[in-house]
Amino acid sequence: MKTWAQQLYHFYTHFTPGELPNHVAWLFPQRQPEVRKVVKAFLDKYYNDRNERRLLLGINPGRFGAGVTGVNFTAPKQLTEVLSIPHPFKSQSELSAEFIYDLIAAYGGPEAFFGRHFIGSVCPLGFVKGGKNINYYDDPALLAAVEPFIIESIETQLRLPVDRSACGCIGEDKNFKYLSKLNERFGWFDRIAPLPHPRFVMQYRRREKEQFIDRYLQFLH
Repeated sequence: MKTWAQQLYHFYTHFTPGELPNHVAWLFPQRQPEVRKVVKAFLDKYYNDRNERRLLLGINPGRFGAGVTGVNFTAPKQLTEVLSIPHPFKSQSELSAEFIYDLIAAYGGPEAFFGRHFIGSVCPLGFVKGGKNINYYDDPALLAAVEPFIIESIETQLRLPVDRSACGCIGEDKNFKYLSKLNERFGWFDRIAPLPHPRFVMQYRRREKEQFIDRYLQFLH
């Protein structure tokens, strides 16, 4: 049986996304050799095993985190300062990444966190329209077009040794409702746990960040 690193690297570098409606374009950073190199370094460092892990699924990658690095909820600054992974990207950060890496520190650090969890996305590729991020659920025609890809992607990840007793859903409104609906159809997980989206916390409730981190820790433990 292949390791998490081997299977995830193949997963993230072999997408064949179809056409999108309404002038929406795919955000597919793993097409670029420099991104593939970073993704491989990250996976080889933290996922070179066959251990059981629990999934957390965000919405879809955005332009300034995974849309640059190819690593979910990870901007170039975290690659350098936390993970010590070299890269050619401009040293920028991103609000969601800052929250997630504060959470990882509170959990016990990258080795402890990534050793027991994998953060993915309901849709593993992102979307751009008019130079701005768009989420898979923002446009009904887009959602209809990408739903088969979403289902196939989740089922591919579930071929890994995943703890199916619970899945953390990052985004407790539309992302949670949609993932819950899919889970009712396919029975992937025993339960879906809604978790506040890091961008919401950092933009609107930053003073309460520690309380939101505690909510995540309760799920993770």
